[in-house]
Amino acid sequence: MNQHSVRYASLDQRVVFITGGGSGIGAELTRAFHHQGARVVFVDINDDASHALVAELKTETGQAPIYHHCDIRDVASLQQVVAETGENVGPIHTLVNNAASDDRHSWRDIDVAYWDERMSLNLRPMFFTAQAVAEQMIKNGGGSIINFGSVSVQMALGGLPAYVTAKAAVHGLTRSLARELGEHNIRVNTLVPGSVMTERQLEKWIGPDDEAAIQERQCLKLRLESVHIAPVALFLASAESQAITGQELAVDAGWA
Repeated sequence: MNQHSVRYASLDQRVVFITGGGSGIGAELTRAFHHQGARVVFVDINDDASHALVAELKTETGQAPIYHHCDIRDVASLQQVVAETGENVGPIHTLVNNAASDDRHSWRDIDVAYWDERMSLNLRPMFFTAQAVAEQMIKNGGGSIINFGSVSVQMALGGLPAYVTAKAAVHGLTRSLARELGEHNIRVNTLVPGSVMTERQLEKWIGPDDEAAIQERQCLKLRLESVHIAPVALFLASAESQAITGQELAVDAGWA
């Protein structure tokens, strides 16, 4: 599958800001937007993977996305990177709130500190990144914010209640911001990936039997991969989706 088969002229030279853009789904988002001719800036904490991705894309295209090491739990640092991007690269047109951590945990073991830390990673950065980016979008006449949800909400999955709670709140944030920002021509949508077979998922959580069970339940009997997610993000960022906002769009092969 060639995730770059559709070319969106409206994304050429647009500034795209991606959280968690160095590995997994995020790396494929970075690749896809970069190959559209967008000026991609991404943050991550995985320096090795991020620098390797930058080098890969520089070799392929002669240009490179911009990487900033940033722990998104540090809101001040995250918003500073957003501000510097606007000043040094150009006003951000597309924000992709992708970064998250779905570490498993038992409801019995959660204390206040762990709960707050999970929210500080999986929910809080989405709002504060959008808050900072929206000011640039308003001045520039509009933009697109893409928040990443999780199929774990629709599936009512156990074993990670703090994560599922945070991801359930994401679409509430999307709906509220869509209403607040629509008058400024800023669209806000939730993209909900299914069970994507990233390297991390396969190493940590999903064995062969698990994958077989997932495909058995999916309507489409395919291995869901990051390349299936990125084209939908491109569409939601492009002018072709100019009348779509406040929506929740699942890319799950019909699992939920």
